[in-house]
Amino acid sequence: MGMPIVFLIWIYQKTISPDHGVIKSFFPHGYCRFYPSCSEFGKQSIKKHGLVVGLPKAVWRVIRCNPWNSGGIDLP
Repeated sequence: MGMPIVFLIWIYQKTISPDHGVIKSFFPHGYCRFYPSCSEFGKQSIKKHGLVVGLPKAVWRVIRCNPWNSGGIDLP
C-alpha cells in the first residue's frame, strides 16, 4: 500500500534531493542535519511500519528538520 509513496520518494531522491540527487556535488558534506536524510528516513519508516504509522513519522521528521534543531542520528 505504501509502495507508491516510497516510489515517489525514490524519484525525489534521484532528481532534486540535495543529499541524493544530481545537485549532490554542491553539498559534499551533505545537506540534511539528520542521519539518515529525511527522505531516506521516510522511505525506511514506511517500509518498516507501513503507511499508517510510517508516513506520520516521516512528516514529523521533516517538521523537526529546521535551523533550531541540532539534528543527529534518528533511526525509523
